[in-house]
Amino acid sequence: MFKTFMNRYGTPLTTGFFIVSGVTGVAMFFHWAPQSFHPIHEWLSMVLLAPFILHLVKNWTSLVNYARRKTLYVPLIIAFAACIPFIFQVPGGHAGNRKTAFMALPVLEQAPLSDIAPLVHMDADGLIHRLQSQGYTVISAEQSLDDIAKTSGRPVNDTVVAALQRPHDHSGHQD
Repeated sequence: MFKTFMNRYGTPLTTGFFIVSGVTGVAMFFHWAPQSFHPIHEWLSMVLLAPFILHLVKNWTSLVNYARRKTLYVPLIIAFAACIPFIFQVPGGHAGNRKTAFMALPVLEQAPLSDIAPLVHMDADGLIHRLQSQGYTVISAEQSLDDIAKTSGRPVNDTVVAALQRPHDHSGHQD
């Protein structure tokens, strides 16, 4: 039964999840993606591992033959070598560096709205209105995002995103 399942669904599932991972990854790379694409990409790429393993098991003999003919090694070396520049990035040398974001997050969480508003090209009242329109309870411009999150019963990360995210125009494109 397992072998039948593996033979019938291993490659189609791998293909389906690879397409989802590829489309979401390309859309995120070119900044075309809605916010939902990031968790879709991360989680379904993890799910992709299960059908990939089924695919490997199903095609194990072919994989071993590639190894024997030494046609497997060059693609693997190229794939792993392509990771090297990303592993050894100079800290702070890339605008999208996650380490920078993680260092800035606690500062943003504790800063009063009046200090954060200029970062998003707004005054404090505009930022208060933005958060209130998204269902947050905001009492004053001196509240921190952490305080607003607690008062509103929402995660602080979501509150930071709500405060910093640029509004979308009616066509669906960001300003």
